[in-house]
Amino acid sequence: MDRQPGNMHWLQNSNDRQQFRPGTSGRPNGPGSPKRPTNTLNRWLFLIVAAMLVVYIFSYFNSANNANNAPQAVDLPYNTFYQQIDAKNVKSATFVGQSDIMGELNNPIENRTQYHVVQLPNGDDQLPQKLINSGAVVSYKPPPDNGFWLNLLITFLPWVFLIGLFVFFSRRASQGQQGIFSFGKSKAKLILEDRPSTTFADVAGVDESKYELQEVVEFLKTPQKFQRLGGKIPRGVLLVGPPGTGKTLLARAVAGEAGVPFFSMSGSEFVEVLVGVGASRVRDLFDQAKKAAPSIIFIDEIDAVGRQRGSSINTNDEREQTLNQLLVEMDGFDNRQAVVVIGATNRPDGLDQALLRPGRFDRRVTVDRPDWNGRLAILKIHSRNVPLSADVDLVAVARSTTGMVGADLANLVNEAALLAARRNLDRVPQRCFDEALDKILLGAERPLVLSDEDLNVTAYHEGGHALTGLICEGTDPVTKVTIVPRGQALGVTMYTPLDDRYNYSKEYLTTQIVTALGGRAAEQVVFNRVTTGAENDLQRVTAIARQMVTRWGMSERLGVVSFSERESPFAGGGNTGAPTDYSEDTAELIDDEVQRIVRACYEKAINILTTYRPSLDRIAQELRRHETIDAKQLHTILEETGAPLASSQLQPQPNQPAQTLAPPPPVTPPAPPEVS
Repeated sequence: MDRQPGNMHWLQNSNDRQQFRPGTSGRPNGPGSPKRPTNTLNRWLFLIVAAMLVVYIFSYFNSANNANNAPQAVDLPYNTFYQQIDAKNVKSATFVGQSDIMGELNNPIENRTQYHVVQLPNGDDQLPQKLINSGAVVSYKPPPDNGFWLNLLITFLPWVFLIGLFVFFSRRASQGQQGIFSFGKSKAKLILEDRPSTTFADVAGVDESKYELQEVVEFLKTPQKFQRLGGKIPRGVLLVGPPGTGKTLLARAVAGEAGVPFFSMSGSEFVEVLVGVGASRVRDLFDQAKKAAPSIIFIDEIDAVGRQRGSSINTNDEREQTLNQLLVEMDGFDNRQAVVVIGATNRPDGLDQALLRPGRFDRRVTVDRPDWNGRLAILKIHSRNVPLSADVDLVAVARSTTGMVGADLANLVNEAALLAARRNLDRVPQRCFDEALDKILLGAERPLVLSDEDLNVTAYHEGGHALTGLICEGTDPVTKVTIVPRGQALGVTMYTPLDDRYNYSKEYLTTQIVTALGGRAAEQVVFNRVTTGAENDLQRVTAIARQMVTRWGMSERLGVVSFSERESPFAGGGNTGAPTDYSEDTAELIDDEVQRIVRACYEKAINILTTYRPSLDRIAQELRRHETIDAKQLHTILEETGAPLASSQLQPQPNQPAQTLAPPPPVTPPAPPEVS
């Protein structure tokens, strides 16, 4: 059945008053519209500081001009000045304070008749009389008083500094909500409708979720359209999905499409150490949104404040009080005020039931992981500003990134661009995408120096994984095998699904266990001993087998009964605690069934590797020679050694440059270790 878009059925509003101005933004027209307040004190402070700077600069340049306009005087040393007195060459002398002597000479020195002398400290008291005796005119002049403006600055500068400090802290208290009197103010970040914002064109891979949110966008854009049939806008929309799927991006896209103010806040920002602060912030947030209606309130990670009440012995009165205030505010909306609350969480199972009832969060929109078509659209969006080479195949990249979400794909494109930039390339080639994907999935390469024995064991271990995957029917295609250490692994075998899987058969799960045990079985077959390299493989095998028995009813002895609670599909991880809703005898039977499944799969892996031992030896030898081999090389090895290739491995693989294989060497199996 074709799914109809979510905007085919519109919600209505019983508002019979024209309180919104016409237009695309739908903003209210009247005193409720938010306006930016002007700060008169800041303006006067700026004018005072500017005036003082102007006066200071004027006085500085005025004194400089006066100095430049004054006639040039020659500086005479003190002994030379006495010589001129004895020669009766001094016509006049003016004592300026206790430091300078200025005057005129009868005969010029250096073509200048004006002179200047700096007196010595505690100079000669007989000097004025000596000048008079030589016929010079002696006068006295007080030193110039240049300290008026300096005294003015010293007097007023501390006050200006204190006023500026007061204004700075007052603005921080009013805008940043960090003042000592603003604990109860909301910390929501406001994005106005006139700023460039995200639209649905920037969101890909979640088309179903976009259709669900079209109704909210249409109501916020044209509220008059829904007044005639009495429909009501949904009070809240809860976005549920794994981390990184684009829940926050969807909320911003709704605000961008509707063209309304967008109040964004995290659930953890409501709760503080002071009791009552969270409830006060909830009230302030909703008051701001109502004044700016139509508007959107986005609460990210709402499970931090909306957890189930009374579910734990460690009760938190402050969190419950904040939740109660949130319930009251969401239920107390005026039908004529277009305010929509959008919440986002990846743990919907822990939310309070009162928060999820109709009238509060009326709708629950699941934002799940994208399929390969969605991943392709996401890759196209993130690579719009990235120059790509002609050999880049985004379809192959999308198919090889099963399970990745939008954040992972954005990181993949960024890593590929960084790799190309590090190599001074003009465009990003396909090999940079392949290396970036390997780095994200497997980890960065580690320059370990391994001994020949460790390399040999690792080559046979990874060859066992690859050979069981190539022979067993129903497995995902094996695309690459490497013994280059990456992350915590000494070697890696990559399986790339061609299609997204949403349902797993018992045969597929059994084959997964066989291929996971292929490395351990190869060590047993070739070396007659085992190592610690299969630790992660054994963990995966045990987890799959236990879920087959306890969750999916794939055990004949236990039947179609589930012995585990259903976990949140978005929480991530598994339930590691032992269930307590069945008897000890049943627990023992579960353990027996898990061991039976794992033992049977291990014996099957042993039989496969024993039967096709030449193929295993050849894969190990090529790994030792090239360190990394791809799907084409693996297929060539199986053809040369006569091993059957599973039909699931014959699917078309992405084009990769294959290395030339050496002619098959004579098979010389390694000697078994000596037994002491």
